[in-house]
Amino acid sequence: MIGAWPELASLRDKGLEDARDRLLEMLADYQGFTGMTVVVVFDAHQVPGVGSTFKQHRLTVVYTKEKETADACIERLASELAMRSRNIHVATSDLVEQHVAFGKGALRISARELLIEIKQNRKAIEQQVDQKGKSRNELDGNLSMDIRMKLENWRRGKS
Repeated sequence: MIGAWPELASLRDKGLEDARDRLLEMLADYQGFTGMTVVVVFDAHQVPGVGSTFKQHRLTVVYTKEKETADACIERLASELAMRSRNIHVATSDLVEQHVAFGKGALRISARELLIEIKQNRKAIEQQVDQKGKSRNELDGNLSMDIRMKLENWRRGKS
């Protein structure tokens, strides 16, 4: 995603961590709007270590183990989740990885398609916020006539 999305690619040129953080923010919004569980896999196969998994922005973030590629990790996760009868979508523009993921029982979505979906979701959120901002929540229409009269009397100083 980082190399395929223009915003993230420009951030990556300044610092990979900035691009990763922005990706996580975007995917957290996507997860919140769609209700899907999102797992993000970052490739750390050339970095010594045992890998790690943690939560950030309610997303599951996985850094691969030493000598494990992100593709291998995604394939392993797709197999594990498919055995649990989950609907799985793998987002990648790597054609070989798309075929492998599909063979493991996952559906695939390209980086471009995911970005379009995220942008559409953002527009839908903005429209919902605009709609809520335009509608008034007036108390007057929800009160019985007796209560309205009592309130009006109080307003006028009558008991």
